[in-house]
Formats: sequence, structure tokens, C-alpha cells
Amino acid sequence: MEPITHFMTGAVLARSGFNRKAAYATLAMTLAAEAPDLDTLWSIRGPIASFQHHRGWTHTFLGLPFEAAMIVGLVWLFHRWRLRGKDPETSQQPIHPRKQTAPIRWVLLYCFCLIALLSHILLDWTNTYGVRPFFPFDPHWYAGSIVFIFEPIIFLLLLTALIAPSLFGLINSEVGVRKPAFRGRGWAIFALLAIVALWTLRFVEHAKALQLAQTTDYNAAPVSRVFASPFPTNPFHWETIAETPQFYQLASVDTRNNLVTTSTQADVIYKPPTTLATLVAKRSWLGEAYLDWSQYPIVTDTGTNEEGLTTVTFRDLRFFYDTPFLTGREKPPLSGAVFLNDDRRIVRMEMDNHVQH
Repeated sequence: MEPITHFMTGAVLARSGFNRKAAYATLAMTLAAEAPDLDTLWSIRGPIASFQHHRGWTHTFLGLPFEAAMIVGLVWLFHRWRLRGKDPETSQQPIHPRKQTAPIRWVLLYCFCLIALLSHILLDWTNTYGVRPFFPFDPHWYAGSIVFIFEPIIFLLLLTALIAPSLFGLINSEVGVRKPAFRGRGWAIFALLAIVALWTLRFVEHAKALQLAQTTDYNAAPVSRVFASPFPTNPFHWETIAETPQFYQLASVDTRNNLVTTSTQADVIYKPPTTLATLVAKRSWLGEAYLDWSQYPIVTDTGTNEEGLTTVTFRDLRFFYDTPFLTGREKPPLSGAVFLNDDRRIVRMEMDNHVQH
């Protein structure tokens, strides 16, 4: 999921009751819910390094205990900074008793951070990109593929859970109602349960989409496997891939009406032939990283460009569709290119049109 949803998930989790058990729970869980995406720092070393290490060890069960310790350490430093010039004997008491009544419990806070970190892996698993939670023991990518990377319904549920208590608090203050120490627990629990209900609906509809894609006739071609990518907002709209021996058939599926819309021309992607250039490109840094991650790779030798270089493109059919947030048909996201000279030596590599230096 995108970062804002992760941050809000951590904050809503804290408001569901954890903030009543330990001070700094909201701060720690909000940070922890997004902490695994620290692997984006690999982008400093270039787009291919960023792609290779994205959702790497920071998104694994092995890495979570260390990330939780890091977050608690940062919160502890923040706590010590707030205590500057104050009596050390009161360091385990809330700084502002009227605003913060929960005691400081570092061990409990560490456990809460683990929960928030797990929420990050869970949210990322629901997307098509996938995660490798058991790496390095199991390098397999796992993806639920039931929620688009940005889901407006989930975003609005989380945002409402965070804003509504403050709005109702303003109304209550106008009528003289006493302000509670902790607000928003009911809203937070409702939002989390609604998200689980949405996941359940999408899981069921995802299975229907796969079944429809599997049973559709594609000019009598045998189907070896199918895949369904989620569409934002609408849980009944899916984009599917059906693999046959010679080609991939793309389709738009409406699970509410059991309709499969496809074109034998526009939605057919023939499997590209293997050439010497594609063999070299597959053994490149980009090629090995891409094929390790991609489930439906299309590696194409597009010939010689205006620079006289042979271009080999890497695309993943899972993202080859249009939504209000991306134009996957025209410019598929997460695409790469390897450029080779006449001697079949790699001259340049690009990821999403960004050159790896």
C-alpha cells in the first residue's frame, strides 16, 4: 500500500485500545506501521538497486524484531529529550498527566510496534506486488492480489476514524460535555472491522474472477494458469490474465454479472521469441532481479533504436491495465529496459525510464 495508508493504519490501531495501555503507543505504532518502507533508501544507489531491495528484509518476519527495537529506541530518545531539566525520579511518569494518562511501559510498547509492523506486511500482501515474509529461508513472493495499491475505501475509513472523534469532540465541548482522556476507540474498531469485511468481500470476488477467467473460451486454446488484478474502489471489477501455450489473453471481468469482456486482437499478448539479446538481458542485474520477482514477465527484443543499440524490455502483465490512477496499457509501471551494443554487451539499464548509473 502507499505510505499514507500505512501511517493511518498504525494510528488507528493505536486508537483501538493500545494507547490506553502504554504511553507513546500512537507515536510508536504510527512510525512502525510505515517503518518497513525504509528500504526505499536503496534508491540512493539507483533505480535497479531500489527495485531489487524493495520489500526486502525490512518486510520479513526476521527483520521485524530489529525494526521494532529501532522504533522503541527512537521513542525512548524522544522521551529523554522531553525530560531535559526535569526530575529523573519522575521519568517514568507521563509528562502531561492531563493529556496522557497511560503509563510508560517500554516492553509493552515493543510488542505494540511488532503488531504495527505486521500490519504493514499484511497490507502489502493484499496487493499484487507481493511480499517475501519468510526470506531468506523462503524466497517465494506471496501476493493476495485483492486490493489495489491505493484503495479509496480503506483510505476514507481510516481517515474518518482519525478525524471524526475530533469533530465530535468540538461539538461536545460546545455543549459542555467533559472531554474523555482517550477518544476514538469505537471509530477505530469500526474502521478496522470494516476493512476486514472489505477484504473478505474482495477475497470472495477474486476467487470468482479467477474461475470466470479459467472457464472462458479463448479460441479453444488450453489455459494453464490464470491471474486476477484488483481494480480500485469496485470489488466486482477485475483485470485477468489467462496463459495459453502461445499467448496471454487479457480480459476485464465483472463478477457481479459474471461477464468477461475481452478482444481476440487488442487483448492478446503473444509470447515473444527468445533471441540472443534477450538471453544476455535476462542474465543482467536488472534481468535477474526482474525475473526473480515477476510472475508474468514479457521480455521483448524490440530491435535497434536510434542510437544503434538493441533494446530488450521487461514488463509484467499483472500491471498491464488502465485504472484512474495509472495507464498500464500505454506505460506499464515497473518496467525495465536493457540496451546492448553490436557485441551484445550491456551499455545501459533503465527502470521506469530512470537510468542506473
